Amino acid sequence: METPSRGSQLLPVLGQLVRFLRQLEGPDNPSPVALSVLRRLGREGPIRLTDLARQERASQPGMTQLVGRMEKAGLVKRVPDPTDGRGVLVETTTAGRDLVERTHAHYAATIDKLFDDLDKPDRDAIVQALPALTRLAESTHRF
Repeated sequence: METPSRGSQLLPVLGQLVRFLRQLEGPDNPSPVALSVLRRLGREGPIRLTDLARQERASQPGMTQLVGRMEKAGLVKRVPDPTDGRGVLVETTTAGRDLVERTHAHYAATIDKLFDDLDKPDRDAIVQALPALTRLAESTHRF
């Protein structure tokens, strides 16, 4: 029998953790897509709606509706594109950044509780693997 590839061994573990985080209710219950948009805006700054939809792999109408809801909730705002007078950019607001920080803190505290259920060798092994996992995650820009 052939040894499973590293990717086929890692994929179910990552999938289970992602599903757990998506199902975890945060302090304000933002959707995973809304959180992803807010994180992207926080990292990259203001973005055109069309680019945001493409980067988030969402339809233009779907992203327009999401941004509209987020704008009504005060999480994002539309601002003029300084390079194109006809264009509009979407940027995060202080409330949007605060929501990301609260949600991140909630997720981190929940994962900390999961760590508490592990024995010390497992906790140490995971922490020791973090630099390599970070490099793996950073290498995804090639795709």
